[in-house]
Amino acid sequence: MSLEIFVHREVGPLACNCYVVGDPASMEAIVIDPGDDADLLAEDIATKGLTITAIVATHAHFDHIVAAGRLRELTGAPFHLSSLDKPLLSWMQESGRMFLGLELPPPPEVDTDASEGDVLVAGAVSLEVLHTPGHSPGSITLVHDDAVFSGDTLFAGSIGRTDLPGGDTETLLAVIRNKLFSLPEHLPVYPGHGPATTLERERASNPFVGDQ
Repeated sequence: MSLEIFVHREVGPLACNCYVVGDPASMEAIVIDPGDDADLLAEDIATKGLTITAIVATHAHFDHIVAAGRLRELTGAPFHLSSLDKPLLSWMQESGRMFLGLELPPPPEVDTDASEGDVLVAGAVSLEVLHTPGHSPGSITLVHDDAVFSGDTLFAGSIGRTDLPGGDTETLLAVIRNKLFSLPEHLPVYPGHGPATTLERERASNPFVGDQ
């Protein structure tokens, strides 16, 4: 079943890409990286007539999870996050003060672990979880036959930062080269920030991990 990106919205002060994707036949969908602006996302979901089956964060940095708790309440869908990133939840409010000078809400409650090989389902569409640490210990990438949602692991022309708690540069580089670049190169990549790209383009020209 082909995947549809029903909603793509840049949310929050750090312009996190939030995607709502799923099955156009059943109109069931998954929210990826609800970083902020919960009410706007809820309005998008209602306008499209979507039923949310899962909410998932690619990692636990605040700019990817601020709206997760509110959307969980509004939709009744479970929130998925790698258990390896749960320790970062306790840093959420401190990091909001550090980076934004703002008081953020308490971290969302996590319903379900998102670990290697898990599958999130919306109608006939499924997203497979790949564990892609480096940006954070529990960072994940979500893979469909039509698309890759890379979070803050791989960007167009760049890679995720590794200077935050739990980051590791060598791990990140190895994950991209050995795991992401082993996927079909034609796949589009939808990252956590910035424009979309393709695996082929990043393999050929990314200055951090490419073949140039």
